[in-house]
Amino acid sequence: MKIYKYPKKEQWAEIVERPRLDLTKLNETVSTVLADIRQRGDEAVREYELKFDKADLKSLAVTEQEMDEAEQQVSNELRDAIILAHHNIKVFHISQRFVGQKVKTQEGVTCWQKSVAIERVGLYIPGGTAPLFSTVLMLATPAKIAGCKEIVLCTPPNRESKVNPAILVAARIAGVSKIYKIGGVQAIGAMAYGTESVPKVFKIFGPGNQYVMAAKQHVSLDEVAIDMPAGPSEVCVLADETARAEFVAADLLSQAEHGIDSQVLFITTSEAKLNEVHAELDRQLALLPRKEIAARALENSCYVLVNSTDEMMALTNQYAPEHLVIQTKDYEQLAERVVNAGSVFLGPYACESAGDYASGTNHTLPTHGYATAYNGVNLDSYCRKITFQHLTEEGIRHIGRAVELMAEAEQLDAHKNAMTVRIAAIEKQGD
Repeated sequence: MKIYKYPKKEQWAEIVERPRLDLTKLNETVSTVLADIRQRGDEAVREYELKFDKADLKSLAVTEQEMDEAEQQVSNELRDAIILAHHNIKVFHISQRFVGQKVKTQEGVTCWQKSVAIERVGLYIPGGTAPLFSTVLMLATPAKIAGCKEIVLCTPPNRESKVNPAILVAARIAGVSKIYKIGGVQAIGAMAYGTESVPKVFKIFGPGNQYVMAAKQHVSLDEVAIDMPAGPSEVCVLADETARAEFVAADLLSQAEHGIDSQVLFITTSEAKLNEVHAELDRQLALLPRKEIAARALENSCYVLVNSTDEMMALTNQYAPEHLVIQTKDYEQLAERVVNAGSVFLGPYACESAGDYASGTNHTLPTHGYATAYNGVNLDSYCRKITFQHLTEEGIRHIGRAVELMAEAEQLDAHKNAMTVRIAAIEKQGD
């Protein structure tokens, strides 16, 4: 990791820069695969599954028998952990339910909103080196609470054409209706366009590698909504002299092990703590099974020593991290100054892993600086707000002339006339 000591503000842009790769060839591949799936459906999906996941699939759908088999393969202890996490995620997201109210903007003019669930949503769950069954809970639980009628899940199979059993158990607990053995770009294409087996969805959720992210953004241009633009996972940890180096290093590595293009940022006001964390991180890194991946990610990462908490907060708000961990004695005060972040973890015991799994908050969050404009997945992500309005004759009397004048000023005569004929009708009734 690169070390910056008391950097000048002109260096901050360099510090907060994310890893960048040339995506030209990647985008060409994504476009080709998506076009093929759109044209040939299931046949193309099976061919790409054989090519990319080395799975020779006779059927794309997961059967009830496979769901039952998965239940036998997952330990009771892990199942109980999944149930606990599901409960907490459910409790937190239920609290986000929208309650609309009718508002009288003028006498005779009433407006209100109604929250309506997206009818059919698609969830992408990575398999690969880290089968993210926790993401099933994060995405399917709020979808069920919102009232989505159909939840379609795609996840890559292994070479034996099997899906990770924990993913299937989590899907059953969370109430997923349809599960397909499809990974990568082909999964996004199948959900976006629909195939003979896979229903077309209206919005796609879920993380993935750069191919998956590129595919999501591609289909969002003209076919289907997506949860958010996203990139590799990241964390920023803020610490003062009171922080425990063991905790800080563990939090940094918990994100670094996600992938070689992940990034971690450590900002501190204490040089002694920086040195202590540096040594502790090296010690913990050597013990990790995924140390090669984490070590590559650390090449994209840095330690930053700053003069004050004011600089610390200004720098992290410029970085806009996916995950922000604040391990300082005044973490409650600093939390009030957070402007840009996906999810914030306060105090020595709120490790980022708690939010990833079982505290109840959602772990599907904006990355790559998108926290300046996007929030993470929540209950509203699965809903649309439809507005309603009702006008009486009295309402027309209050706002009718204003509508006519504004429409006329915009040179939209038909708009004006729609109000004019009503005003005339009311006046005629009064004669």
